Amino acid sequence: MKQFGKTCRRYLPLLICLLILDGFFSLLLWISDAEALWRLTGLILLTSLVFFCVIILLICWRQEEKQKLFQEFLAEPDEVNSEKLMRVVSGQEWEQLQILHTILVENQERIQQMEDALRDYEEYVEGWAHEAKTPLSLLTMLLDNRGDELAPSLQMKLDYVRSQFQGDVTQILYYVRLGSSTKDYRFELVDLEDALNEVLEDYAPLLEEKQFLIEKKNLVGETVYTDRRGFQFMIGQIVSNSIKYSTEEPQLSMSLQHMENEDIFTIADHGTGVKSYDLPYIFQNGFTGDATDSRKKATGMGLYLTKKMADDLKLKLEAESQWGEGMTMRILFPKVDLSVTEDFSQKTSFDADRRK
Repeated sequence: MKQFGKTCRRYLPLLICLLILDGFFSLLLWISDAEALWRLTGLILLTSLVFFCVIILLICWRQEEKQKLFQEFLAEPDEVNSEKLMRVVSGQEWEQLQILHTILVENQERIQQMEDALRDYEEYVEGWAHEAKTPLSLLTMLLDNRGDELAPSLQMKLDYVRSQFQGDVTQILYYVRLGSSTKDYRFELVDLEDALNEVLEDYAPLLEEKQFLIEKKNLVGETVYTDRRGFQFMIGQIVSNSIKYSTEEPQLSMSLQHMENEDIFTIADHGTGVKSYDLPYIFQNGFTGDATDSRKKATGMGLYLTKKMADDLKLKLEAESQWGEGMTMRILFPKVDLSVTEDFSQKTSFDADRRK
């Protein structure tokens, strides 16, 4: 109906011409037979209006068909769609569409080349990250099995390098995975304290070097429904950020608070924090804020990847900070009806067994 009204307005001059023509014939009819004029005027006007409406309906139908074929042509500019579109357009329109077709094909080829290059790059980076884990594993094995043969100062330095290198490799690996079209998340009830202890163990050398005080509140027996590896990656990036920007009295406080619609997990530190005008941008890619001494070597990737992971896991991530007093990060877990998720998991497992 909307298309019909637009077409009527577009062809309004045609209707005016028809009415003028009706007026001319009515004048001739009046001159020849005034009595017949009054009998036939209504019929003349009605016929003209019906004729106009039929023409408009045919034009609308033609335009809808042309628009549909044109959209199919834009989505897939192959020979079949080109031939279909050619049947409903004029010669001049077809010449313009041939130019558009050439541009679309070239763009599609260029996009395909870029996608192939990006896929190769992702595979290379992911392969490199996995290859880098080999010397990392050897270093870990050396420190675990032969660490007592090394000088304490050398052992501490190697442990520091291992932790730093492991964090960098993990960050690169998740950067590639977050950009991938396929995800391998496994949502389940995760023991919160157990998951946190694993992360803190990975960062133990860095935390011990800075002499961090770790404080946990209300975490015993608590669980959250999420992907364990993704959640641990988020926590690792937040802990790494706290280590980088720690002060003389470093501290990490972790707690869980139950609300009506969500559970709020909080990590707070006593680090340098960020300035108020920088706070809205801390989750942007590459953002490092003021170029102070503690941020000169920052890449700005940690919190950016943390936010991307939170979005992937359908979690909310909030930050609060005061310059010189520390940073507080909150991860908000929505309440989940476990009976529904269990039924869905059972159905998915049943369907998978049937496909086998």
